Amino acid sequence: MGEAALAAGWFADIRAMSRDAEGVSRPAFSEVETKILAHLAEMAQALGLTCAHDAGQNLLISLPEDADATQFVLIGSHVDSVPMGGNYDGLAGVLAGLMCLARARANGLRFSRPVKVIAMRGEESAWFGPCYIGSKALMGQLSPEELTAPHKGDGRSLAEHMTDVGLDTRPVEAGQPLMATDAILEYIELHIEQGPLLIGKKAPAAVVSAIRGNLRHKSIRCIGEAGHSGAVPRAFRKDPVLAMAELLTRLDESWLTILQKGDDLVLTSGVVATDPARHAMSRIADEVMFSLDIRSQSAEVLAAMEELLAEEMARIARRRGVRFVCAPPNRTAPGQMDARLVAELEAAMGRLDMAPVTMASGGGHDAAVFANAGVPAAMIFVRNRNGSHNPDEAMEIEDFLAGSAILYDHLMHRSPSPGGKDRT
Repeated sequence: MGEAALAAGWFADIRAMSRDAEGVSRPAFSEVETKILAHLAEMAQALGLTCAHDAGQNLLISLPEDADATQFVLIGSHVDSVPMGGNYDGLAGVLAGLMCLARARANGLRFSRPVKVIAMRGEESAWFGPCYIGSKALMGQLSPEELTAPHKGDGRSLAEHMTDVGLDTRPVEAGQPLMATDAILEYIELHIEQGPLLIGKKAPAAVVSAIRGNLRHKSIRCIGEAGHSGAVPRAFRKDPVLAMAELLTRLDESWLTILQKGDDLVLTSGVVATDPARHAMSRIADEVMFSLDIRSQSAEVLAAMEELLAEEMARIARRRGVRFVCAPPNRTAPGQMDARLVAELEAAMGRLDMAPVTMASGGGHDAAVFANAGVPAAMIFVRNRNGSHNPDEAMEIEDFLAGSAILYDHLMHRSPSPGGKDRT
């Protein structure tokens, strides 16, 4: 069976195991996620590969001769998805790693350094609020507040769900890494592009130079005072909806100013709601809830936006007679990809007669967590139509194989790094 048919079959099988009313749903730290990891292990073992689970209950796959390596290149991504999402976000990175191992095994080859493929749990924020849960736990960066985050469905805490899948949360609670950072020679993650740049460039793949960090409030409540829509004059209103609208307008104006200065920023309020059971067209709402997601490649821009947010909420609250109540923020620092790794992946593209393309990532990824923990990290983007986090993700298998080829070439040709760190 050719690699294209093999990869297409892998994706189809896992899609079938996680179908929802639309797209796929693979909840973080769920029975479905566990089932997918078990299926991946069966696939890997059928190819003659070795499987194990780390302390975070993630799946690790390697060539048999590299199973006991104490230092290794770590490649992979996450297997969970957003609700009714696409089949390629996260999964493509895991299967690209598996493809590299399968190719080496079939040809009787070894990589220039030991390689382990990781299929991680819990990257998406959709289920608990915090993002990059699996990689943060591995690097000892999951906070006590994140561990108590409630599941969007059953309300039970993240820590309880982690325990359900066999994960000992005691070292996580103590902030202890579950994987030694000095064991990881580098971390490389292949992922579908979540925007249209590669479509426009007509390029199958690209190397990522940086990953935006974020400041996220899962919910901000603006609380005012209810009243009759026709009887309360403007001067006497304490309207939380207009207060929220003014706040978002001010943030949008600041966004434009920051872009005009040449800095990087994106801002989204993806959830906005009043309670339909209490509110009506003829009633001034007494409360509105909204989310806020602020992202930038610059830590300084994120800090400035957080300060601006606090200042504007205080000013608007005084002027309009409302108050803002914010859920604890989730923060992830921007991740700069390792310059040497970026150059080496660009060189691999050149050896494969691909025009090197380098770009920043607007979406967040586990690679940022590894980078900020001191692990040299890099990413490969694969062309994908229709964005991500939706059932219409449309990655072509040929583009997936092109991205996998870049990864494989790098793993085969990469020379040991200076200082002798590359040893087993």
